[in-house]
Amino acid sequence: MLGADDVLDPPPRRVLVAGTAGVGKTTVAGRIARAIGAPHTEIDGLYHGPGWTVRPTFVQEVDAFTSAPAWVTEWQYRSVRALLVDRADTLVWLDLPKPVAFWRLLRRTVRRRLQRTELWNGNVEPPLWTFVTRREHILRWGIATRNETRRRVPALADSAPHLRIVRLRSQREAERFVDRLQAGTEYNRRRPPP
Repeated sequence: MLGADDVLDPPPRRVLVAGTAGVGKTTVAGRIARAIGAPHTEIDGLYHGPGWTVRPTFVQEVDAFTSAPAWVTEWQYRSVRALLVDRADTLVWLDLPKPVAFWRLLRRTVRRRLQRTELWNGNVEPPLWTFVTRREHILRWGIATRNETRRRVPALADSAPHLRIVRLRSQREAERFVDRLQAGTEYNRRRPPP
Protein backbone atom coordinates (compact mmCIF):
# COMPACT_ATOMS: atom_id res chain seq x y z
CA MET A 1 0.00 0.00 0.00
CA LEU A 2 1.04 3.54 -0.70
CA GLY A 3 1.03 6.48 1.68
CA ALA A 4 0.47 10.22 1.56
CA ASP A 5 3.98 11.00 0.31
CA ASP A 6 4.28 8.35 -2.40
CA VAL A 7 4.40 9.51 -6.01
CA LEU A 8 1.47 8.38 -8.15
CA ASP A 9 2.72 7.90 -11.68
CA PRO A 10 0.73 8.18 -13.84
CA PRO A 11 -1.43 10.69 -11.96
CA PRO A 12 -4.81 9.31 -10.86
CA ARG A 13 -7.80 9.89 -13.15
CA ARG A 14 -10.47 7.49 -11.80
CA VAL A 15 -10.46 7.63 -8.01
CA LEU A 16 -12.41 5.92 -5.26
CA VAL A 17 -12.41 7.16 -1.68
CA ALA A 18 -13.05 4.45 0.91
CA GLY A 19 -13.56 4.51 4.66
CA THR A 20 -16.11 3.95 7.36
CA ALA A 21 -19.11 6.23 7.77
CA GLY A 22 -18.26 9.74 8.87
CA VAL A 23 -14.52 9.84 8.15
CA GLY A 24 -14.89 12.50 5.47
CA LYS A 25 -15.04 10.47 2.26
CA THR A 26 -17.24 12.96 0.42
CA THR A 27 -15.20 15.98 1.51
CA VAL A 28 -11.91 14.36 0.52
CA ALA A 29 -13.39 13.07 -2.75
CA GLY A 30 -14.48 16.59 -3.65
CA ARG A 31 -11.03 17.97 -2.89
CA ILE A 32 -9.34 15.23 -4.92
CA ALA A 33 -11.67 15.93 -7.84
CA ARG A 34 -10.79 19.63 -7.81
CA ALA A 35 -7.08 18.82 -7.49
CA ILE A 36 -7.00 16.52 -10.53
CA GLY A 37 -9.64 18.37 -12.58
CA ALA A 38 -12.16 15.52 -12.62
CA PRO A 39 -15.87 15.52 -11.80
CA HIS A 40 -16.96 14.31 -8.37
CA THR A 41 -20.17 12.30 -8.19
CA GLU A 42 -21.51 11.92 -4.66
CA ILE A 43 -22.66 8.32 -4.79
CA ASP A 44 -25.10 8.72 -1.88
CA GLY A 45 -27.09 11.15 -4.03
CA LEU A 46 -27.48 8.53 -6.73
CA TYR A 47 -28.38 5.76 -4.28
CA HIS A 48 -30.91 7.35 -1.92
CA GLY A 49 -34.34 8.15 -3.30
CA PRO A 50 -37.21 9.79 -1.39
CA GLY A 51 -37.97 8.08 1.92
CA TRP A 52 -34.50 6.49 1.96
CA THR A 53 -35.48 4.09 -0.83
CA VAL A 54 -32.94 2.84 -3.35
CA ARG A 55 -33.31 4.68 -6.64
CA PRO A 56 -34.09 2.20 -9.45
CA THR A 57 -31.60 3.86 -11.81
CA PHE A 58 -28.69 3.66 -9.36
CA VAL A 59 -26.61 0.95 -11.06
CA GLN A 60 -27.15 2.41 -14.54
CA GLU A 61 -26.09 5.88 -13.37
CA VAL A 62 -22.94 4.52 -11.76
CA ASP A 63 -22.18 2.59 -14.96
CA ALA A 64 -22.62 5.78 -16.98
CA PHE A 65 -20.39 8.12 -14.99
CA THR A 66 -17.64 5.52 -14.50
CA SER A 67 -17.43 5.07 -18.27
CA ALA A 68 -15.83 8.52 -18.49
CA PRO A 69 -12.04 8.88 -18.61
CA ALA A 70 -11.89 10.80 -15.31
CA TRP A 71 -14.06 10.79 -12.19
CA VAL A 72 -13.99 10.65 -8.38
CA THR A 73 -16.55 9.02 -6.08
CA GLU A 74 -16.92 7.23 -2.77
CA TRP A 75 -16.48 3.44 -2.64
CA GLN A 76 -19.79 2.25 -1.25
CA TYR A 77 -22.78 0.02 -1.95
CA ARG A 78 -22.40 -3.68 -2.53
CA SER A 79 -24.31 -3.61 -5.83
CA VAL A 80 -21.64 -1.45 -7.53
CA ARG A 81 -18.47 -2.07 -5.52
CA ALA A 82 -16.98 -4.49 -8.07
CA LEU A 83 -17.82 -2.22 -11.01
CA LEU A 84 -16.17 0.74 -9.27
CA VAL A 85 -13.02 -1.25 -8.50
CA ASP A 86 -12.80 -2.58 -12.06
CA ARG A 87 -12.90 0.93 -13.51
CA ALA A 88 -10.84 2.85 -10.95
CA ASP A 89 -7.08 3.32 -11.11
CA THR A 90 -6.65 4.54 -7.52
CA LEU A 91 -8.39 3.93 -4.20
CA VAL A 92 -7.76 6.35 -1.35
CA TRP A 93 -8.48 4.70 2.00
CA LEU A 94 -9.27 7.04 4.89
CA ASP A 95 -8.33 4.74 7.75
CA LEU A 96 -8.65 7.16 10.63
CA PRO A 97 -8.43 6.01 14.26
CA LYS A 98 -11.68 4.57 15.61
CA PRO A 99 -12.35 7.37 18.17
CA VAL A 100 -11.79 10.06 15.52
CA ALA A 101 -14.10 8.33 13.04
CA PHE A 102 -16.85 7.83 15.61
CA TRP A 103 -16.63 11.39 16.97
CA ARG A 104 -16.88 12.83 13.45
CA LEU A 105 -19.86 10.63 12.65
CA LEU A 106 -21.62 11.51 15.90
CA ARG A 107 -21.01 15.23 15.49
CA ARG A 108 -22.17 15.21 11.85
CA THR A 109 -25.29 13.15 12.62
CA VAL A 110 -26.36 15.34 15.54
CA ARG A 111 -25.73 18.54 13.57
CA ARG A 112 -27.69 17.30 10.56
CA ARG A 113 -30.59 16.17 12.74
CA LEU A 114 -30.81 19.34 14.83
CA GLN A 115 -30.58 21.55 11.74
CA ARG A 116 -32.88 19.23 9.77
CA THR A 117 -30.38 19.34 6.93
CA GLU A 118 -31.82 17.96 3.71
CA LEU A 119 -29.49 15.28 2.42
CA TRP A 120 -30.50 13.52 -0.80
CA ASN A 121 -33.89 13.71 -2.50
CA GLY A 122 -35.66 15.26 0.49
CA ASN A 123 -34.27 12.89 3.14
CA VAL A 124 -33.22 14.07 6.60
CA GLU A 125 -31.53 12.24 9.45
CA PRO A 126 -34.07 10.34 11.57
CA PRO A 127 -34.67 11.30 15.21
CA LEU A 128 -31.64 10.62 17.40
CA TRP A 129 -33.57 8.20 19.64
CA THR A 130 -33.88 5.80 16.68
CA PHE A 131 -30.25 4.89 17.36
CA VAL A 132 -31.58 2.37 19.90
CA THR A 133 -34.48 1.08 17.80
CA ARG A 134 -33.11 0.85 14.23
CA ARG A 135 -30.27 -1.43 13.23
CA GLU A 136 -29.66 0.67 10.13
CA HIS A 137 -29.23 3.97 12.04
CA ILE A 138 -26.10 5.63 10.68
CA LEU A 139 -24.33 5.62 14.07
CA ARG A 140 -24.90 1.89 14.51
CA TRP A 141 -23.97 1.32 10.87
CA GLY A 142 -20.69 3.19 11.32
CA ILE A 143 -19.76 1.11 14.35
CA ALA A 144 -20.80 -2.20 12.77
CA THR A 145 -19.07 -1.73 9.41
CA ARG A 146 -15.69 -0.34 10.45
CA ASN A 147 -14.05 -3.74 10.58
CA GLU A 148 -15.59 -4.72 7.22
CA THR A 149 -13.79 -1.84 5.55
CA ARG A 150 -10.55 -2.82 7.27
CA ARG A 151 -10.88 -6.33 5.78
CA ARG A 152 -12.24 -5.37 2.38
CA VAL A 153 -9.68 -2.76 1.34
CA PRO A 154 -6.47 -4.77 1.95
CA ALA A 155 -8.02 -7.75 0.10
CA LEU A 156 -8.08 -5.61 -3.05
CA ALA A 157 -4.29 -5.87 -3.29
CA ASP A 158 -4.80 -9.46 -4.49
CA SER A 159 -8.18 -9.27 -6.22
CA ALA A 160 -7.55 -5.98 -8.08
CA PRO A 161 -3.82 -5.72 -8.81
CA HIS A 162 -4.38 -2.83 -11.25
CA LEU A 163 -5.66 -0.65 -8.41
CA ARG A 164 -3.26 1.59 -6.50
CA ILE A 165 -4.28 1.80 -2.84
CA VAL A 166 -3.27 4.85 -0.83
CA ARG A 167 -3.82 4.46 2.91
CA LEU A 168 -4.22 7.69 4.87
CA ARG A 169 -4.28 7.29 8.66
CA SER A 170 -4.88 10.87 9.79
CA GLN A 171 -6.42 14.15 8.69
CA ARG A 172 -2.92 15.54 8.35
CA GLU A 173 -1.99 12.75 5.90
CA ALA A 174 -5.19 13.37 3.92
CA GLU A 175 -4.38 17.09 3.67
CA ARG A 176 -0.81 16.38 2.60
CA PHE A 177 -1.98 13.86 -0.02
CA VAL A 178 -4.49 16.26 -1.59
CA ASP A 179 -1.96 19.13 -1.52
CA ARG A 180 0.58 16.93 -3.35
CA LEU A 181 -2.04 15.97 -5.96
CA GLN A 182 -2.84 19.65 -6.48
CA ALA A 183 0.83 20.59 -6.81
CA GLY A 184 1.48 17.72 -9.25
CA THR A 185 -1.51 18.63 -11.38
CA GLU A 186 -0.43 22.28 -11.57
CA TYR A 187 3.10 21.20 -12.51
CA ASN A 188 1.80 18.91 -15.28
CA ARG A 189 -0.42 21.69 -16.67
CA ARG A 190 2.55 24.09 -16.88
CA ARG A 191 4.98 21.54 -18.30
CA PRO A 192 5.36 21.69 -22.10
CA PRO A 193 4.22 18.57 -23.98
CA PRO A 194 7.01 16.12 -24.96
